[in-house]
Amino acid sequence: MEWFNVAEGLSVYQHLTGKIIILDFFTYCCINCMHILPDLDALERQFSIADGLVIVGVHSAKFSNERDSRRLQSAVQRYNIKHPVVNDTALSTWHNLGISCWPTLVMIGPMGQPLAVFVGEGHREELALYVNVALTYFKSVNQISNKDIPSQLERHLLPAAAGTTLLFPSKLQAFQSEQGERLAIADTGNNRILITDVRGNLEHVIGGSNSGFRDGDLCNAKFNAPQGVCSLGGSIIYVADNENHAIRKIDLTKRIVTTVAGTGSQGHDRVGGKIGRDQVLSSPWDVAVYNHEYDTKIVPVLLIAIAGTHQIWALFLEDTVWWKYKEYKADTCVAIVGSGREENRNNAYPHTAGLAQPSGLVVVQERKLAFFADSESSAVRCIDLKNGRVSAVCGANRDPADLHDFGDSDGVQYTVKLQHPLGIAWHPKENVLYIADTYNHKIKRIDVTTGCCKTLYGNGKPNERFSFDEPSGIAIGSSGPDLLYVADTNNHVVKVIDTNAETIDTLPIRPPIIEMDGSSWRNDAISFDTTISDKGGELNVTFDVTFADSDLKLNANAPQTWTLKELTANTWVATSRRGGLESPLSIQVSEGDGTHEVRVTLDVVACKTTECVPKKLPILYRVHQRTNAPDIVSEQRQIVVVK
Repeated sequence: MEWFNVAEGLSVYQHLTGKIIILDFFTYCCINCMHILPDLDALERQFSIADGLVIVGVHSAKFSNERDSRRLQSAVQRYNIKHPVVNDTALSTWHNLGISCWPTLVMIGPMGQPLAVFVGEGHREELALYVNVALTYFKSVNQISNKDIPSQLERHLLPAAAGTTLLFPSKLQAFQSEQGERLAIADTGNNRILITDVRGNLEHVIGGSNSGFRDGDLCNAKFNAPQGVCSLGGSIIYVADNENHAIRKIDLTKRIVTTVAGTGSQGHDRVGGKIGRDQVLSSPWDVAVYNHEYDTKIVPVLLIAIAGTHQIWALFLEDTVWWKYKEYKADTCVAIVGSGREENRNNAYPHTAGLAQPSGLVVVQERKLAFFADSESSAVRCIDLKNGRVSAVCGANRDPADLHDFGDSDGVQYTVKLQHPLGIAWHPKENVLYIADTYNHKIKRIDVTTGCCKTLYGNGKPNERFSFDEPSGIAIGSSGPDLLYVADTNNHVVKVIDTNAETIDTLPIRPPIIEMDGSSWRNDAISFDTTISDKGGELNVTFDVTFADSDLKLNANAPQTWTLKELTANTWVATSRRGGLESPLSIQVSEGDGTHEVRVTLDVVACKTTECVPKKLPILYRVHQRTNAPDIVSEQRQIVVVK
């Protein structure tokens, strides 16, 4: 069998003799399997390999796509799994040990003897207790070895997780802002949200490569594997912060991130009803805004696909009356659809319906409907937002208990076969759904009236350029809905499909650009924003200038400098008014509030083989002083120059 995170395959009676072994039987699509990864991580931090504990993931695939070792390797990287993993493609170990469900944990002793079995999630304390007792006992009889195993992590094969490189992007949405159409991209592997224009020019990077759970300004907020994103009013972005089990709100005007629901830890509540941050959640995967009509008012309601408890929840953003005339106060977060049992059960009564890991969600406002990608039943389903009725659209099986009826077939309703779809979007001009049929690596279109599903793109259709690797997000251009934006997850890119011309391109994610036309440069100032404490502090900025034209480079023998031209805050003090690009612009910031401008000019000399071009690049730096912002801010700002 093929192994990951080790230099060679492991043997119980060779490499693992003298170890307490935990075999984690998992399949990487399974939300319950994802939930125990933090438990295993905590166990590995408490007991090392030298202490005598080795965890081995035994991947036992549910879906045919998951048997592919390349896809499993991507999952190991995406979930940041550091222990050894083996791909049991034939389920031989699964059958030999009599495993019947995901996840199952089997504890094995130092001589290969079975000690304990744990089924399902939620065994963190028991695991720690059993491992501690086992290690204590077997050390007392000298059966525990401190020898190492041949570890070799897979993460070295990933693209660089910094700058403008995406890492396992998952969801995205196109929305209208005051500046025009914009994209919100969940750069999941980098634990951040990117806001770009439709050409890919970066405007905001929110979060960073290190995971965390922190509110605050855009520069210092932290996320943990964010998934779904949606816009309200063009300046508010809601985020399903998956591994923080929370809903976050990004205010692009105030430049701040706040938590509006969830505690930062996984909960198991299937009813809800608490206010905002008091309400525990379990793996929110997608979000969408529904404008609920109540008493001549329009009240925004945030719908949330909660994959962890197999439900749809609602966060009521204002006081309102919902189904059956039930009143809800603003910021109440409550389950509105789904019993919590994992099944494909449609029903006129929303709390009796059974969902199976809903992972994609879209609202069709004019029809008062919500459609969701029910990933574990491999189906697309519908919620009537007037009364909560749940009905089938296409895919899956008529038997609500059958979650294994998947495949890759076009057709109508139940003759349609999908494989773990994650992304869904509504095309307002065509009045159809587009879905990312994730494990079939295809984009498909669904007529919701007839339930007819047709493959449009993927696996070389309509030509060889149309290929994806587990696409998990899809969005429709909001200003001219002839463009599809696809989060091509395992390829670490966003792809743009022109549905009229049937062309496909990769969206270039890039920092702000200064354009050069021949030998003349446009003099419009490039602007940046940052946030610092209202109690004052220190701002340090360096500038990195690069060129899209590989023949054009900064001349190492010429002075490349920055010059501070203006400080609008007369109490701020710069250490120097001029310096080289390799040294930072350093400013002592006094106590205050509001927004202040720092104007800088970069004097650069760029050369080709036969000519050099000296020019000035104007920079406008907007510094926002906020409460609870850091008092020391050090940043490097990259500027790309294109012809």
